[in-house]
Amino acid sequence: MEKAQLCRDFLENKKGLDIKIIKADDSNVLADYIVIATGTSTTHVKALADEVEVKFKEVDILPHHIEESSYNSWILLDYGDVIVHVFLEESRRYYNLYGEVENLDNE
Repeated sequence: MEKAQLCRDFLENKKGLDIKIIKADDSNVLADYIVIATGTSTTHVKALADEVEVKFKEVDILPHHIEESSYNSWILLDYGDVIVHVFLEESRRYYNLYGEVENLDNE
């Protein structure tokens, strides 16, 4: 959970919007936590993802994988136990990632 909370802090520092931390259920073998945030432009989406990557790199935590959609409408950073998704608003809306999710921000 600590790494997920750090991601949230990094994203908040770069003015990420509607940041959610979701605890994956036991059937999910990909990650323990998923962090979702929204950027206001493709440049902002890229800056948010870069902030997470740079801040973790400062403490020798490197992503296992980074995936970007064309035009930076969505970027995924996979840190093993935490996966970070940064979306443009319209991309996040398309995948309906605003609905009812268990938000663990206060744990």
